[in-house]
Amino acid sequence: MQRWDRIEAFVEVVRLGSFSAAARQLRVSSSHVSRLIGQLESQLGTQLLYRTTRQLRLTDAGRVYFEHCHQLFEGFKSAHQAIQELQDQPKGVLKLTSATTFGERYIAPLVNDFQRRHPQLEIDMHFTNRRVDLIDEGYDVAIRLGVLEDSTLIARRLGARHEYVVGSPDYLARHGQPNTLADLTHHNCLVGSKPSWLFEVKGQRREVRISGNWRANSGPALLDATLKGLGLAQLPDYYVADYLKSGELVALLEAYQYPQMGIWVVYPRHRHLSPKVRNFVDFLAERMAIDHARKKNAQEE
Repeated sequence: MQRWDRIEAFVEVVRLGSFSAAARQLRVSSSHVSRLIGQLESQLGTQLLYRTTRQLRLTDAGRVYFEHCHQLFEGFKSAHQAIQELQDQPKGVLKLTSATTFGERYIAPLVNDFQRRHPQLEIDMHFTNRRVDLIDEGYDVAIRLGVLEDSTLIARRLGARHEYVVGSPDYLARHGQPNTLADLTHHNCLVGSKPSWLFEVKGQRREVRISGNWRANSGPALLDATLKGLGLAQLPDYYVADYLKSGELVALLEAYQYPQMGIWVVYPRHRHLSPKVRNFVDFLAERMAIDHARKKNAQEE
C-alpha cells in the first residue's frame, strides 16, 4: 500500500532542492524527511536521488517518478482549491419549486436576478400547486405559502400574505352578503385547490368546508369566475388587491379574516449548507424585505 507522506516528502525535496527546505515546508525534521525517502526507495526497489553534502540530483528513475508524482500532487492542490471555491461561490444546479401563480409572478423574477449575479449557476424552476417532497424529488429549496405542516425541513419566513373572501357586486346583489361563517352554506362557494377556507374565530384557527357548483385547481380561473359573478371565493391578496381598490370585488367576512399567513422558503437540513442554497435564501429574504418596505411606504403615502 502506498504511503502518501513518503511521496509528498520526495516531491517537496525535489521541488525545493534540499532536505532542509522540504522539512520546513512539511513542518518536520530533516532526518524525518530523509527517513521517508529512504523508505520510499526501499518500497520501489530503486534509488531516486543521488545525495552528496553539496548536491542533490535525480536518478533516471527519480526523474520519471517525480514527473508523475508532481502532477498527482498538483491535481490534489487543484481539487482542494476547487472545493474551497465551491464552498465560497454558488455553483452547480439550483433546483427549486413554488406554487404556480405566486412563483411565476414573484419568485421567477427574483431567481432570474439571482442568476444574473451568479451566471455560473444552472437554474431549474418547477411551478406546481402540488406539495413536493424535496428530498425524494431532489429539490434544493421550495417556496411555500400559508401554514406549514410539521416536517424536518428548515423554514425561513420571507414575508406574509392575506386571504380574502370576495364576491362581485353583481353576485351580492342577487344573493345577498354573508355576515357569519354559517351563512356560507347558503352561498355558491367556488372551490379551488382546497375544499375548505381558513378563518380565525375568537383567536382560534378554524377551517370551514365549503361547497359549490364550480371547481378548479387554478387561481386565475377562480378569480375570473368570481369577477363574473359565479360565486364567492377565498383568494390571496396578490390576486384581488387591485380589484378590491377598483370595486370590481368586495371583501367579505373581514371580522373572521385569518391573520397574516406566511411566505416561507424551506430546504432540507444539512450539516454543511451549500453556498448556492445559503446565498439564494439570503438573497430572497433581502429582496422580499425591500419589496415589502416599498409597498408599505406606498400605502402610507
